[in-house]
Amino acid sequence: MTDSSGQGGGSDLDRRIAEAQAKHTRGLASAESRAETRGWAVGIEFVGTVLVSGFIGWGIDRWLDAKTPWGLIVMLLLGFAAGTRRAMQTSASFDSDPANDRQD
Repeated sequence: MTDSSGQGGGSDLDRRIAEAQAKHTRGLASAESRAETRGWAVGIEFVGTVLVSGFIGWGIDRWLDAKTPWGLIVMLLLGFAAGTRRAMQTSASFDSDPANDRQD
């Protein structure tokens, strides 16, 4: 069986299969890209929280002219706890996002 172009009817099927595979691959790449972006966001937010709190503790130690870095130590611990809590909240909000359930 040939169409007017002289090619078999399978070429249309091959073209549609290739288009479907390309669309599926783009959907997977998009989902992977979103997941990677969200992972980086959580990591940067955590590190930023720890660094800012450590800088505040360092500033307190310098302001008080402290001999031991207790302000830095306490603020780093608080920053780590706050960063962990914030990362958990952000991850939970990503998990509850209905866009994650959508299949492209």
